[in-house]
Amino acid sequence: MTMSMKDEILKRILAANGEAVSGQELADSLGVSRTAVWKHMQTLQEEGYTFETIKKKGYVLTGVPNSLSPTQIELFLKTEHFGREIHYFDVVDSTQTIAHKLAQEGAPHGTVIIGEEQTAGRGRMARPWESVHGSGIWMTVIVRPDVTPQQASSFTLVVAVAVTMAIKTLYSDIEPTIKWPNDLLINGKKCTGILTEMQAEADLVQALLVGIGINVNQEAADFSHDIADIATSLRLEAGEEINRAALVALILQYLEQFTELYIEEGFASIKTLWEQLSCTIGQRIEVTTIRERFEGIASGITDDGVLQLTQDDGLVRTIYAGDIKIL
Repeated sequence: MTMSMKDEILKRILAANGEAVSGQELADSLGVSRTAVWKHMQTLQEEGYTFETIKKKGYVLTGVPNSLSPTQIELFLKTEHFGREIHYFDVVDSTQTIAHKLAQEGAPHGTVIIGEEQTAGRGRMARPWESVHGSGIWMTVIVRPDVTPQQASSFTLVVAVAVTMAIKTLYSDIEPTIKWPNDLLINGKKCTGILTEMQAEADLVQALLVGIGINVNQEAADFSHDIADIATSLRLEAGEEINRAALVALILQYLEQFTELYIEEGFASIKTLWEQLSCTIGQRIEVTTIRERFEGIASGITDDGVLQLTQDDGLVRTIYAGDIKIL
């Protein structure tokens, strides 16, 4: 990850753990003027960082914004590939759109595109996704697994497990569950959506573009009237502000771990964990596809991640795509 001079200064101040950092020493070690350091410090203050200046000692960090800057994420990152290249935006139309372009240009496995706000965020079937500035996690991860397009169809379920495990690990009081195929619910309300798109040839996946949208620090009033009754945020459920950078880093850690397992052993190795985390299996559901609507009991998923539904007459149907409603 190529780091700007401003981010390099921030990284060194963060690493000082509350001790004073000399502006002159920063200038000398980075090969810039003392004035240049001061200008970068002013920019950091505009971004929400606060400092105390101690005479003859330097800058002491006194406050850190809850941002998703690469420097903040790197503080918590423990991965080998995922998140080692981050493209960060304050405002972006859609991280998914930028990911498509970067993937075509050869962006490496594990590249992350992340924004504080999306103006044209979208979910499955081009449905709009509300992406309020500074309140959630709106990111796309470029994954380059050595699998066929047919095998890749279950990858959204792998991502759902990674995100669920990260949330549960950081916040033990929150119990997210997975609603097939791509939503995470807390107490029956949606907090996360996953959108996986593919760039592929006939028998080879070039890239999977994994879009992850998480409602993190929204208050109830932040949700529009249309979704207020069906949406929630991690903050509302936990009763406290969530450190978004720490959560992103842990999601990337779990995603890297489960991606490697998925590439080596297939989805079957993750299937049992997915079923344990699911709120779909065993429930009566209504399925809506392009052609029809029907209901029954969600009786399981296959080793390829396909949903199985048992109708009242005993017929077992396989659901490859569609919207489901838990009855």
